[in-house]
Amino acid sequence: MSDDRIVFAPDDVDLARSPLRRDIAEPTYVLGAFNPALTRLPNGNLLLLVRIAEALREPVRDGCVRSIRWTRHGYVLDAFSADAADASDPRFFSLRGGAYPFLGLTSLSWLLPVELSGDGQRVVAVHYDRAVEPSADHAQYGIEDPRIAVIDGIYWMTVCGVSGGRLCTVMYRSDDGFGWRSQGMVLDHGNKDMVPFEGRVGDRFAALTRPLSDAWFVAPPGGSEGSGPSINVATSPDMVHWRPLDAPALRPLKGAAAYKLGGGTQPVRTRHGWLLLYHGVERQGAVGVYRTYRALIDHDVRQVLERDESAPVLEAAPTLIAPIAHQAYLPQPVVFTTGIVADGGDWIVASGEADLACRLTRVAGRRLE
Repeated sequence: MSDDRIVFAPDDVDLARSPLRRDIAEPTYVLGAFNPALTRLPNGNLLLLVRIAEALREPVRDGCVRSIRWTRHGYVLDAFSADAADASDPRFFSLRGGAYPFLGLTSLSWLLPVELSGDGQRVVAVHYDRAVEPSADHAQYGIEDPRIAVIDGIYWMTVCGVSGGRLCTVMYRSDDGFGWRSQGMVLDHGNKDMVPFEGRVGDRFAALTRPLSDAWFVAPPGGSEGSGPSINVATSPDMVHWRPLDAPALRPLKGAAAYKLGGGTQPVRTRHGWLLLYHGVERQGAVGVYRTYRALIDHDVRQVLERDESAPVLEAAPTLIAPIAHQAYLPQPVVFTTGIVADGGDWIVASGEADLACRLTRVAGRRLE
């Protein structure tokens, strides 16, 4: 494969085969086909599980802002008064006058399995019949940003479930990377980036977490670490019941451009420790600038061995999406890295580019290990 390229984009999605077609006759379009989980299948091919954000072509009609919602009886459309809504952001609308900031999504996300050749050179098949879609009330507005880890031959996947009652993490299990069975909610609080380790830590499973909050207490003066959204670690005996460890793995650094951190790729074991790629966000505009950085955690997950935010592993690459730039709704440079697999002496890294398309990057092993 080329070192860095777009492998799947909105125009590659056949919405006639979308799971929403069972119930929604309104015209829709792909707001983004992005943030793919990446793993290797038993047959040696690669699998991208692509987040498809499907949106109404006409979200505002008859004085109402409309959104799509999953129910146990099928997908339905909800309507809210446009007079009480701010729909200036293409990703969501906000309702004015409430006790809290109430947001509505302009799209509903489901997951599309895209099978690639073992080296990532070509698309082998797009498995619409194996699409993963919402299946419970805790994900009535969609499932987002999957991460996959393979442990002892079992595929585990975390997704973010969005609903009117919670922003939660849902765990899925599969024996082959295609037949996914929900294990239900595993984190019942705002957590956008739960990422399982690809292997056990001792006799326990482990995962990165990134709790959300509206306020953060200040970090002690004099230290190098600040406060704010950070990457923590939790462990589990069964991948369902989780307990956080005392010490966060990575906190924002004082004076650094990245004020907010979040998990990216599933941590993979190397001879030196657990390798992970994570995202750091620099304040700029409404969304910020997302870059991908590297860290190494010791095998016992007790300390960070290496961390470098002076030289990103990946940055946004506007030239890659130039042919489809007119479809991008985010003006900010964003690369959101979500998966990694070994390929010979190299690593193949999957990312979402500009919240629009799927990007694959081959990175030399010596650069990361």
